[in-house]
Amino acid sequence: MKITSAEFVASAVKAANYPAGELAEVALAGRSNVGKSSLLNKVVNRKALARTSNTPGRTRLINFFLINGQFHLVDLPGYGYARVSASERENWGKMIESYLTGRKNLKGILLLIDSRHPPTAQDIQVFGWFKDNGIPVAVVATKADKMSRSKLLRSMQTIRKELPLAGEDMLTPFSAETGQGREELLSIIEQWVNITERTS
Repeated sequence: MKITSAEFVASAVKAANYPAGELAEVALAGRSNVGKSSLLNKVVNRKALARTSNTPGRTRLINFFLINGQFHLVDLPGYGYARVSASERENWGKMIESYLTGRKNLKGILLLIDSRHPPTAQDIQVFGWFKDNGIPVAVVATKADKMSRSKLLRSMQTIRKELPLAGEDMLTPFSAETGQGREELLSIIEQWVNITERTS
């Protein structure tokens, strides 16, 4: 799949603010500061489509981006950020769960895990929740360029064991710096949204 256009279309906290229509959607989920916005920018080959920040918890809305005029990528607020109030974390949880359980347009989830660390208890819980609710999920090991090949291979083995991933579950190493894994993710997204290349 070749990305020819990408644009921000909406931020939302409730269903009434989601984009209208039936375009397929693929959502990005993961802990705060795991690299969701950086991944989105690299996948669509735009430097600053989604705002990135070194400050965890920056994304507090559900952000929708229209890709090729054919489907949406959806950047979900990160989980696991401690420096907010309990009530705010609860509100985030309700907002995200409402989207995940009620959005018929949703075709799959890219769950981002920092490859430099083992999956957290929340990562494991979220992965299990996706599986239990029948939502297709592919795990992405981010920041793959930050370690040697041998350490990355060990990290992938740890992620596969800890989540745990079944044989058919997808696990892709990814680097927003080098572009490693970009083509694999585009292939996964293309399969989920069932988009075929247009021919002239």
